[in-house]
Amino acid sequence: MRVHPAAAGPGPLVVVVGAASRDLAIADARGWRLGGAVAYGALTLARLGLRVRAIVGLDAEAAAAEELELLDAVGVELTIVGLPSGPVFENIETPSRRRQRCIALSARLPRTRMADGHPLPDAVLFAPVAGEIGDEWLEIVPPGAFVAVGLQGLLRDLRPGAEVRRIGPQPSALLSRADLVSLSRDDLPPDVGIDAVTAIARPDATVILTASTRGGEAFRVGPAGAAVPAARYRAVPADQVVDQTGAGDVFLAAMLACRLVPSLVSGGGARLARELRFAAAAASLAVEVPGILGGPDLDAVRGRLTRARSRASRWARADSSRGSGRPSQA
Repeated sequence: MRVHPAAAGPGPLVVVVGAASRDLAIADARGWRLGGAVAYGALTLARLGLRVRAIVGLDAEAAAAEELELLDAVGVELTIVGLPSGPVFENIETPSRRRQRCIALSARLPRTRMADGHPLPDAVLFAPVAGEIGDEWLEIVPPGAFVAVGLQGLLRDLRPGAEVRRIGPQPSALLSRADLVSLSRDDLPPDVGIDAVTAIARPDATVILTASTRGGEAFRVGPAGAAVPAARYRAVPADQVVDQTGAGDVFLAAMLACRLVPSLVSGGGARLARELRFAAAAASLAVEVPGILGGPDLDAVRGRLTRARSRASRWARADSSRGSGRPSQA
C-alpha cells in the first residue's frame, strides 16, 4: 500500500477515528462491504480536498478489504489498529426508517498515540459505529483543535443477532468537548428529543438533527443546554437511491469540511444555511452508489448544488406565473 503522509500537503489536517464495520451485502462476492462512519468520513474529507489521517479499527477480515485501497488512492494516511472482533451489521431499509441488526460486536478501539514528528491536527472527527470509542481518546486532541462527533455510534444498544435498539444520549467527555455534533432523528428513541443531546453538549456547539428526505435542522446549544433553533434545511434530491447507509456520515464530514475551509461555500444568505445545503448535496450523491464508492468530490457537490438552485428557480417562476403561492422546493 502506498504511503500518503497527510503532513505533506497544504490545508487543514483532520484525524478521523473509529472502527470500520462490515455491512452485509448480498450483491458483493464477499457477502459484505466495508462501511462505518470512519470510512465514509475519511473518504469524503479527502475528496473535498482536506488532508486526512484515519485511525481505523479493523478485524482480520476487514483488514483485507479492497475499500482500503480506495482510501489510500485518494490520499488518506491510514493507521490500522487490529481488533479481535469488529462490528458487523445487516441494514434493512423500510418505508418508515432503516432498521439494523447486529451480527457481531466491536471490541473497544484502544487509544493510539500519534507518531513522533506528525503535525498536530486542526480537527478531529470521532466517528464511532458501535460504542468503540471512549473518552480517553480526547488525549489526542490538541488545544484549540475543532472536534466533531458522529453521535449515532454512541446511541446503540447492541446484542449479537438482535435488532439494534436505540438509546438516549449519555454524558461523556467526548460530547462535552465537541464543537459539531450530528445525528439522525432515527438514532433517538421516539420519546427522546434533541434537548436530551444539547443538555449535555458543549455551550455554543452546533448540533444537527437530520431526517433523511425530510431535510433537518441545526441547533445551537444555548444557556443551560437549551436547544436553540439555528437553521433548517431541505434535502437535496438524489437521482436514484441505491444505498443510504453512509448518508449521515458523509453529511457530517461535509459540514466539518465547510467549517475548516470557509471557501467551500459561497453566495448570499446565512453561512450556516449554506453549509447545511452543501452537506445535504454531498449526502444526496452518497446514496446513489453502493457503499463508500459514493463519497463525493468537490466538483460533484458543486454541480449538484447548481442543479438544485436551477430547479428551485424554475419552480418558483412557474408558481409565480400560476399565482399559486406554492414555495419552491429543492
